[in-house]
Amino acid sequence: MVSPVSVSPVVRSKAERLGAAGQEWLGRLPATVGELAARWSLDLGPALPGGSEGYVARARTAAGEDVVLKVALPGNGDREAAVLRRAGGRGYARLLAHDPGRDAMLLEALGASLEQLRWPVERQIDVLCATLRLAWRVEPGAGDVSEEKAAGLGELVARLWEELGRPCPEAVVRRALGYARRRAAGDAPERAVLVHGDPHPGNALQRAGAAGGSGDMGDLGSFAFVDPDGFRCDPAYDLGVVLRDWCAELLAAADPAALARRYCARIAAGGGADAVAVWEWGYLERVSTGLYLLAHGAAAEARPFLETAEILLGAAPPSSRNEG
Repeated sequence: MVSPVSVSPVVRSKAERLGAAGQEWLGRLPATVGELAARWSLDLGPALPGGSEGYVARARTAAGEDVVLKVALPGNGDREAAVLRRAGGRGYARLLAHDPGRDAMLLEALGASLEQLRWPVERQIDVLCATLRLAWRVEPGAGDVSEEKAAGLGELVARLWEELGRPCPEAVVRRALGYARRRAAGDAPERAVLVHGDPHPGNALQRAGAAGGSGDMGDLGSFAFVDPDGFRCDPAYDLGVVLRDWCAELLAAADPAALARRYCARIAAGGGADAVAVWEWGYLERVSTGLYLLAHGAAAEARPFLETAEILLGAAPPSSRNEG
């Protein structure tokens, strides 16, 4: 049985921006899913909501095992599968099968995400940092690139700000570009690890039976990441992504800058990084994410990132990783 195949508006927008390859992927997706269901003997459920990197659906194998089927956007699946295979479940979802010709993966079924659990922010931060420390142990492979992430994000910010009609104050963009230059100059290659690339609360899922787990389950950790980008970079980049979120909390705070500084200090301590680097990566990610979402038609999701970036313009980062 194959349920109706659908993707989120963001996935559709990303596919359409890929041109002919993306249009072909969208057009063939129902057939691709059907072929994979037959190949792997899957009884498919409906697509999972909120995906941004491809088609994702829960499924059950003929043996009764709960799994997740993912068909990644063109060109994304092989790198993700390589990271998951080398991780072997440590910090990441386990890869059960891979079809490189279709950018498709069969993954272990995980539980609720941190986003869904709605735990206090500090607890979510601690989980994300602990899971990242596991994920960073994955050895980079020969094919893993060392991305010039800061320069790339700076170019993205400058281009999208103009293309979108300058949707936020110029001072916000100047600050983001200044931080991009500082991170490009300040991040040392010898500190690079295989980063996740987007370790937000929606990408950290609870392992089934992990609460109070023991043995191997306890060693693997209670949460696992999905959707890794998998490139070499300073670990402070991943921690900046962790700081990037919490827009609702900052917008509701009496002193957003003080709250952001407190979050930054906790993240830097939890990940063993310099707080200034985390702050600068976080601000750059906040602006680039807002503009990126706006470019993909997700205005409601984009606006809080840009609003908080403007609010934090006058804020200074914590001076050390122990502040807070």
